Amino acid sequence: MVDRTLDLGALQSLLDRARGQTVACVGDLMLDRYVYGEVSRISPEAPIPVLRSRRTVSMPGGVGNVARNVAALGGLARLGGVTGADAAGEELARLVSAEPRIEDFIDRTEAAGTIVKTRYVSGGQQLMRLDEEEVAVGAFAREDVFSNASAILLSDYAKGVVTERLIRAALWQAQQTGAVVIVDPKGRDFARYGAVDLIKPNASELAGATGLPVETDAEIEVALQALLDATTARAIVVTRAGKGMSLMRRGEPAQHFPGRAREVFDVSGAGDTGLAALGLALGAGASLEQAVQLAIFASGVVVGKSGTAVVTPAELIEAEMSQHAGTALAKVTALDDLAAEVEAWRRQGLKVGFTNGCFDILHRGHVAYLAQARSWCDRLVVALNTDDSVRRLKGEGRPVNDLDSRAVVIGGLASVDRVTSFDDPTPIALIERLRPDVLIKGADYTRKGVVGGDLVESWGGEVRLAAFADGYSTTGTIARMQGGAG
Repeated sequence: MVDRTLDLGALQSLLDRARGQTVACVGDLMLDRYVYGEVSRISPEAPIPVLRSRRTVSMPGGVGNVARNVAALGGLARLGGVTGADAAGEELARLVSAEPRIEDFIDRTEAAGTIVKTRYVSGGQQLMRLDEEEVAVGAFAREDVFSNASAILLSDYAKGVVTERLIRAALWQAQQTGAVVIVDPKGRDFARYGAVDLIKPNASELAGATGLPVETDAEIEVALQALLDATTARAIVVTRAGKGMSLMRRGEPAQHFPGRAREVFDVSGAGDTGLAALGLALGAGASLEQAVQLAIFASGVVVGKSGTAVVTPAELIEAEMSQHAGTALAKVTALDDLAAEVEAWRRQGLKVGFTNGCFDILHRGHVAYLAQARSWCDRLVVALNTDDSVRRLKGEGRPVNDLDSRAVVIGGLASVDRVTSFDDPTPIALIERLRPDVLIKGADYTRKGVVGGDLVESWGGEVRLAAFADGYSTTGTIARMQGGAG
C-alpha cells in the first residue's frame, strides 16, 4: 500500500480550486432524525433500555447529506430528489431552504411518503434506528438539475429515483459540458450505470456485485478488475473503512490508498462526505489520486462527529495541521534510538548528514540552509541545543521558543529526517556516536572551526559549509519584534 499524503499546501490549493464549483447531487432523498437522550434504567415491561429524550435534531439525509457536504466544503449544490407531499417532506424543504449554498430541485409526490430514518442515541451510542418507508418514492424528472454542473453525483439507495432514464440524461449532459459523473451504487447490477467516470461502492457492495472476497489488497484487485470487466465505467474506487480506499482505472493496475487513523464516533453519512469530496475535487480538475486522498481525509474527519455531519475546509486544514504536527513530533528521537536508525540507514547504503544549532525562531535563512544541507545527503539529522545550552550561548531571555516547540517546528520541514538534542557546549559526543558521513555547518564558519570536522574526515566523511540567506537572523528578528533596528 502506497502512502500518498495530501500535504497542507496541496490540500489548501485543492480546496481553493473547489470553492464555488457547481455540483449536481441527485438521488434518493430522506429525512434523518436523531433523538438524543439518557438511559438510566431498564424497562420493567421488557429487557430494554428506557431512553429519556432530551433533544431531537433533523437534517437532510441520503443525497441531501451529499449536497450538505458539497456546500460545507465550499461548493454550490443543486439538489435533486423526490419527497412525499407530507409533513416530513415540508420539514425537508425547510431544512434545504435554510442552506444558502444548496439550490432546490426537489419533486414532491402524492404517490408515496417521505422516507424518514430516526436514530435513538444515548452516550454517543445508537440504540435503535426506526425507518419510515412504505413504497419507493418514484422517478425524478427534473433533468435541468444537471445544467452548469462541473460534476454530477448520483446517490442510489435503490428507492426508485436513479432510473435508467436519469442515468442517460446525466451521461448526455456530461458529454455536452465535460462534467464528471460519479455514482454511489446499490444492488448487484452496476452495468446499468453505463459509461460513468467513476463508481464508488464500499467493500461490502463490491463483494455483493462480484461474488468475490474483498479482505486483502490482492482480493480487492481481483474484484475491481471483475467489476470493470462487467461494466463500462472508466474507473472504480472502493471504500474500505479504516483500510482506506483502492482505485482501479480501466486498463491500469490498482492503487491502494491507506486510511488516516481517527477516533470513530459515528460513521453515519461518511460515504456521503466521501462522494461530495470526490465530486468537488474532480470537478475542480484534480487527478483521481488527489480526489481519492481528499475523500479519505474528509471522511476521516467526519466520522469523529455525531450524527449525519459535514466537514468544512477550515476543519480539514486544522486536522491536517494537527496531523502535520504529529508527523513532525515523530521525527524527534532519543539518542539511543537515533543511533540504531542511523546504523540501519548506513547498512542500506544511505549517506547520513548531521548539523546542529539553536534554531530558536525559524526564518527563511534556516529553511534554505537545511534544504541545502539535505541536498548533500540521503538522511539529515538536526541536533538542537537544549534550553539551558541556548541560555549559556545567547544569554538570558533566550531561547524564545522552548526545546519541544523548536523540535516540532524543525521536524515539520521536509528536508529534516530526524531531530535530537544535546546539552554539552559542543555536539562532539553526538558526532562520535552517530558517525555521520557529512557534517554541515554555516558558511560563517571556516573548515578548521567546525567542531568534529577532523573526526568525520577520519572515517572517510566530509565537511560542507552551507550558505545562509543574507538579511535573515534570529537576533535581527527578535530586535524587530521588540521595535529595535535589528
